[in-house]
Amino acid sequence: MTVQHAPQSTAAARRGAWEVIKDYMMTTDHKKIGLLYIFVSIIAFGIAGVLAVALRLQLALPDQTFLVGQTYNQVLTLHAAIMIFFFLIPIGLFGFGNFFLPLQLGVRDVALPRVNTFAVWLFIFSLILVITGLWNGGAPGVGWTFYYPLSVDGNQTGTSVFMVAVILNGIGSLLGSANFAATIINLRTPGMSLWKMPIFCWAIFSTSLLQLISLGGLTAAALVTFLELKLGLSMFNPGIGGTPILFQQFFWFYSHPAVYVMLLPYLGIGAEIASTMARKPLFGYRVMVYSLLGIVLVSLLVWAHHMFAVGLPESWQIAFMVATLVVAVPTGVKIFNLIGTLWGGRIIMKTPTYWLVGFIFNFLIGGITGVSLGMIPFDYQVTMSYYVVAHFHNVMMFGTAFLAMGGIYYWWPKMTGRFLNERLGMWHFWLFMVGSWMTFLPQYLLGLLGMPRRYYTYPEGNFAWTELNFISTLGALTLLAGGIVWVWNMYQSLQKPITASNNPWGGFTLEWTAASPPAAYNFAHEFPTSFPTERPLYDWEKSGEKLTPVDPRTIHLPVDSIWPFLTALALFFMGYGLSFGWFTNYTPAGGLQPFFNAGASHVFASIVLYLSIPFFLWALFKWAGTREYAVPVEHHHLTKYDNGFMGMAWFIISEVGLFGVLIAGYVYLRISGHAEPPALRPNIWLAALNTLILVSSSFVIHKAEQDHHHGRYTWFRLGLFITLILGALFMIFQVYEFALFGHESDWKQNLWQSCFFIIVGLHGLHILIGGTGIALPYYQALTGKMDKYNHGSLTAASLYWHLVDVVWLFIVAIFYAW
Repeated sequence: MTVQHAPQSTAAARRGAWEVIKDYMMTTDHKKIGLLYIFVSIIAFGIAGVLAVALRLQLALPDQTFLVGQTYNQVLTLHAAIMIFFFLIPIGLFGFGNFFLPLQLGVRDVALPRVNTFAVWLFIFSLILVITGLWNGGAPGVGWTFYYPLSVDGNQTGTSVFMVAVILNGIGSLLGSANFAATIINLRTPGMSLWKMPIFCWAIFSTSLLQLISLGGLTAAALVTFLELKLGLSMFNPGIGGTPILFQQFFWFYSHPAVYVMLLPYLGIGAEIASTMARKPLFGYRVMVYSLLGIVLVSLLVWAHHMFAVGLPESWQIAFMVATLVVAVPTGVKIFNLIGTLWGGRIIMKTPTYWLVGFIFNFLIGGITGVSLGMIPFDYQVTMSYYVVAHFHNVMMFGTAFLAMGGIYYWWPKMTGRFLNERLGMWHFWLFMVGSWMTFLPQYLLGLLGMPRRYYTYPEGNFAWTELNFISTLGALTLLAGGIVWVWNMYQSLQKPITASNNPWGGFTLEWTAASPPAAYNFAHEFPTSFPTERPLYDWEKSGEKLTPVDPRTIHLPVDSIWPFLTALALFFMGYGLSFGWFTNYTPAGGLQPFFNAGASHVFASIVLYLSIPFFLWALFKWAGTREYAVPVEHHHLTKYDNGFMGMAWFIISEVGLFGVLIAGYVYLRISGHAEPPALRPNIWLAALNTLILVSSSFVIHKAEQDHHHGRYTWFRLGLFITLILGALFMIFQVYEFALFGHESDWKQNLWQSCFFIIVGLHGLHILIGGTGIALPYYQALTGKMDKYNHGSLTAASLYWHLVDVVWLFIVAIFYAW
């Protein structure tokens, strides 16, 4: 939209509820999207917190019957899954990241604003999808780790919806991470080099990179589990030679780095608070950046320390023990950076500072206990005990979450223009500090006394178990009281008038030059192009540099659009249908039953699924058919690549990770002799023909790109059309091969065939996705939305298509030629 004037807060306050809801459904404003992430994450924190209190009430005394059996398992699963996937990860990376990354970079939005809208609603709908399980057969009761074979032997409906929600949430998370990486590389304000970015930007960049590399492990684990539930396809089923431990390898390849996904953004927040509140530059800025990147690297080599007790070879255990100790080094360096920043400073002891100091103390204890768990003999003794529960919560709940609170208190004046009450803030802090230690210190002792985790009751008579559990429950109630104080503090703050200045804390980074709250266009000024350090406001004040005013009427912002929201809504319906409808009439014992025998609710869900597909395509093409800007806008790029190409290039890292994890699992099964090929395999000649088709299509779409670049639009459109035809031919041959091979064999009885259908079928899905991606610029070209200055989604679609072709070459090598 073209900005005519600064938005008036009084007018915004008079808007009705529907106007506000519609605004957030359509917005491309990174700040509103950040607020959506923060608001929904806080709701998720509240839900998960209440569930945690329910767990502690059950365990307060021996032989309670408040939550028993599967009900306890479901509450435990929802508590952990919601707290991790819908609070700790999103509020730091995507909540604060969306709101403050563009502001700190001095730009007006992220690289891909509409993708940002799509990602936040996919996150919200995945949370709603998990909760719908409560009305459709029950929530998953297999723990947030959904270990095999519990995930396929327990509540199958609950597990299915959990798997689909994890995958949809993961797609939104990957798109958001790629968006952040593209923004940092392509859109910094002129003069700001990478080494002059605020440390929070580095934290977001390193976290995004870690997400893109590692999330494929969780996606692979969830996908294979879902396919076994629905179709009997498995890589883990020992009945056909699969390896259940392979599930843990997939799962922990992401879920240990996820600890650092939940940590790195908050370390950036802590560094910002420390520097501002101590009135000092960050101690060891470059060392802190290297530590962030070092954590990204080493955390990818630590996952098996969760698996010491499953029977891994000793050499593997020792290697991962060493890696566990090594990753503590850059993590410890970060703590020294924070302490060194505070040391000798003129510290402003406000609420954000208390949360920072509380984090340093709590996280130090949690880190030390984590090192103890990295010691193999000690880990054997406590691996399934409450010691692990206490350590994890020590790091996450009263470690990382303390900096989530610190970030809210620190940036609340900037986000809302209002201050949180200091007295209530101190009550919140001390209730959380005392409540955390009351809750989890007894659990360390319970673990050392032998109390196992995940049990819903315990007998009387065990030494100190009853007393320690009762104290832990009192601590949980104290945390609940702290949460109520926090919510009340935010609520009463929003009732007050806007009084915060642009820079209430005296910060040194660019977000403090914007209004509080920032206008839609972020800044009504341009910045100097000299950035001596990462603290530009301090440097410019010292050197006499001034901000150059800009007329807001000359600023152009992306047009708000309903289509990303509707596209995400279609995926929500698709996820609902996949969870509760698609192949619900399949059982491992009875096979596929008649469709209408599945029950009315399952038939309804299947109908929703089939209707969601045209709905999704309609919304997606409408999205592609509307330009991002109402008027031609000259974009500021730091590289020669447009934002679409840059975003897709980063996103492709995640696709490489997904196929890499699955292919590595198959290669292991093949080398170890578990996945022996059957006598009748798919014909190599058909694979060779399909290879020729796909490789040819890559050359064709590359030629089409060149034709568009040189203005040969007729040839460009013809090239896209031929690429679509070649993709369709590939899919026809692939479906024929699948039908023939599936008829001749039983994938539920042969591990090689199961792996073949999983990996080759996933590639086929990517062909459909890539083909849809190519159809979008073809549609844009036919409707006049592409010209010399508007490339639409061409470069992103072309890059993705090349990826699909390269993956196929690996598949031919490992399944057809080997």
